[in-house]
Amino acid sequence: MKPWTRGYGEYKVHEISRVLRSDDFRPDKLPAGFGFRLDERIVEYPWLFSRLPAGPGTLLDAGSVLNADFLVGHPSLKSKKFHICTLAPEGDCFWKQGISYVFDDLRRLPYRDQWFDWTVCLSTLEHVGLDNTLLYTAAVANKEAQPEDYLPAVRELHRVLKPGGTLYLSVPFGKAVNHGWFQVFDQRMIESVITAFKPASHTADYFLYQPDGWRNSNALDTAHATIFDIHHSKDYDADFAAAARAVCCLELKK
Repeated sequence: MKPWTRGYGEYKVHEISRVLRSDDFRPDKLPAGFGFRLDERIVEYPWLFSRLPAGPGTLLDAGSVLNADFLVGHPSLKSKKFHICTLAPEGDCFWKQGISYVFDDLRRLPYRDQWFDWTVCLSTLEHVGLDNTLLYTAAVANKEAQPEDYLPAVRELHRVLKPGGTLYLSVPFGKAVNHGWFQVFDQRMIESVITAFKPASHTADYFLYQPDGWRNSNALDTAHATIFDIHHSKDYDADFAAAARAVCCLELKK
C-alpha cells in the first residue's frame, strides 16, 4: 500500500477505471477514503470526464495525459476527432484508432486558429518551460528554466479553441515552489492563467489530499499544500502522499 511500489500502477488504473465506470463522480462530495494513497490522477480524470460532453467534435490533448489504453476508449472520446500534442514519442500509440500524434511545443502549437472544440491539459502546464529531460525527452534544448512560460502555452490553448470552446486544465496547487522539472501553482499563478486565457466564464475545483484520501476543498484551505517528489525524496512522508497534496482543476470557456 505504499505509492510507487510494485503493483501501484495497476492498482491506480483499476481504481480510476472503477470510478469512471460508476459515472457518479461528484467533485463537491467525494466518498470517505477516496483515492487513498493515490496521486492526483484519481481526481483529475473523473473530474474531466464528468464535464466533457459526449458526442462528436475535435479535441486536443495537450500533454498526452489521455494516451492510455484504459482512457482512449472512453465513451466521451470515441466519437471525437482526437489529437495529441506532446514533446516526444511515447511507448503507447493508438494511431489505429484514428488518434493523431504531433510532437511539438505547447508554446507554439502547430494548429490553425479556432480549430478545436475542446482542449485538455491535465498536470502538464507545470512542466512547460522547465527541465523536461528528467522524464519526457532527452533533447537538451528542453532543459530550460523559464517558469513564466506557462502563460504563452495558455494563450496558445486559447488561440486554437473555437469560440464557445472549453479548456479543461489542472495543475498541482499550494505553496508556490519551483522543483526544477515542475512547479507548484499558487492562487496568484491561477489568477494569471485566467487572465491570460480571458474566459467568457470559468469554474475552479480544488482537491486536497489528507492521510485518509482525497476530498473537495477550496483555495484558502489548500494554499499551503506541498508535494511529495518520488524522484528526489529519500523516504515517504507520514501521510504517504503519492505526489501533489492539492490540485486545482479549471474549466475555462472561450
